[in-house]
Amino acid sequence: MSTPEREAQVRAGLAGVRARIERACHAAGRDPGGVTLVVVTKTYPASDVELLAGLGVVDVGENRDQEAAAKAAAVSAPMRWHFVGQLQRNKCRSVVTYADVVHSVDGVRLAETLAGAAQRHRERALSVLVQVSVDGDPARGGAVRGGDADRDLERVAAAVAAAPALRLAGVMAVAPMDWAPDAAFAALAEVSADLRARYPEATMISAGMSGDLEAAIAHGATHVRIGSAVLGTRDKLR
Repeated sequence: MSTPEREAQVRAGLAGVRARIERACHAAGRDPGGVTLVVVTKTYPASDVELLAGLGVVDVGENRDQEAAAKAAAVSAPMRWHFVGQLQRNKCRSVVTYADVVHSVDGVRLAETLAGAAQRHRERALSVLVQVSVDGDPARGGAVRGGDADRDLERVAAAVAAAPALRLAGVMAVAPMDWAPDAAFAALAEVSADLRARYPEATMISAGMSGDLEAAIAHGATHVRIGSAVLGTRDKLR
């Protein structure tokens, strides 16, 4: 159960991030209503998710299936669960039972496994984002333009789009550590535009975290994934 002190901390963090989003949208000439805040709750307890729900948050993100599945089962509030971490094929069966959006599909085989699991264990199509490697280095995760047969960006998008149990919703990326965020998110915006030309429904751009959300919004992010700026640094909460 949350304490009044914890509620005050989260409320303040949430207000600060919402203000940053509004300022970034104003600077970019965008409507703040076009940017969805996904609060990443990995390592934080289910009580924090319930607290966020009480503060008007609908979208939360998790990156490990074991933690996410247990947390989703424990939370009574109606949330949209986003799986944002690296997804292993052997976790697909579990992930499709609670996730509303999967942000991290970067391989044809992964897309096919996820589609099969969704077909068997879901009633509604699962929204999927293709994770993009903006620097072309597949070791960091992400599909690559002109990559091998499994990790080629076009092939991955086509595999998702062809699966009746999946819905190709857009793209996701993490700015590489050695790239300026503006350059990374500009590259992602180009990929998104190319993808939308073939798949008009693929409008989501998941980009930006606590340290670079402004750059992501400047380049068209529709979803920002924010953890510590809302919930605090985990070590300080112990």
